[in-house]
Amino acid sequence: MKKISELYTNRQKTFSFELFPPKTEEGYQKLIETIGKLSDLKPNFISCTYGAGGSSREKTFAIVELIQNKYQVISLAHLTCVINTKDQIKDILNNVKNRGINNILALRGDPPLDNPNWAPGKDNFKYSFELCAFIKKNFGDYFAVGVAGFPEGHINCPNQDLDAKYLKTKIDNGADYVITQLFFDNNFYYKYVERLKKLGVKVPIIPGIVPITNYPGLVKFANNCGATITDEVKRIFEPIQNDLGQTAIAGEKFAIKQCRDLLKNGAPGIHFYCLNKVSPTDNILKTIRS
Repeated sequence: MKKISELYTNRQKTFSFELFPPKTEEGYQKLIETIGKLSDLKPNFISCTYGAGGSSREKTFAIVELIQNKYQVISLAHLTCVINTKDQIKDILNNVKNRGINNILALRGDPPLDNPNWAPGKDNFKYSFELCAFIKKNFGDYFAVGVAGFPEGHINCPNQDLDAKYLKTKIDNGADYVITQLFFDNNFYYKYVERLKKLGVKVPIIPGIVPITNYPGLVKFANNCGATITDEVKRIFEPIQNDLGQTAIAGEKFAIKQCRDLLKNGAPGIHFYCLNKVSPTDNILKTIRS
């Protein structure tokens, strides 16, 4: 299996999906069906998150192993610093390696819901750049390491220039590519790429796109992560927010326009936050590929 970083050596445009482990066995079985349908779309890779504090880590690794072994699609396992000691992180990485997985998304992560005040000690990593360095030091080039990027700046970072410098630190410590948080104005992405270029960042910056299917839910999520709901999005979706059918149609149209503009203006690919659903991501992908 290829590493994700190798996909960009020939300037290939990539299309990828992000999934999350369901909380119930019924949801898990439904996700297996969804993975099969998403794999039929021939993505370049599929990633899988896990819950705060690593609460669903084993399911995450089982899912990425299934994606890679059964469906022959490159898989990407999320890994966070939170809760685990450095020795435990090394054990987790050996587990991932033994499963034949070559790709890690290195994240700081959120504290678990039952321990929201957790703080790192001397045996923990405090920042994701430390995790990047640890992976490269202990595993060499076995893993391609991705990191998260924030076109509007991380919600806890005082300004965008400092946020860009933090991203550069991740790259300097071994990160091979960046997947961004969702955004709805492509200018946020373009300005972000320019800030990073000025700092000497040359790795692929892959834009993360979420198709809008539930406007009230999106507003709540965006408020939590610091993504701007633009005036254009409000104008389109507020009047139809109680009509899920109309919202899905408008969301598909909006995402197609956004993705086409990104690809036309140099984005190395599109990473879809498809929320464990095939539609409307399937229609969006088919349209932008055509």
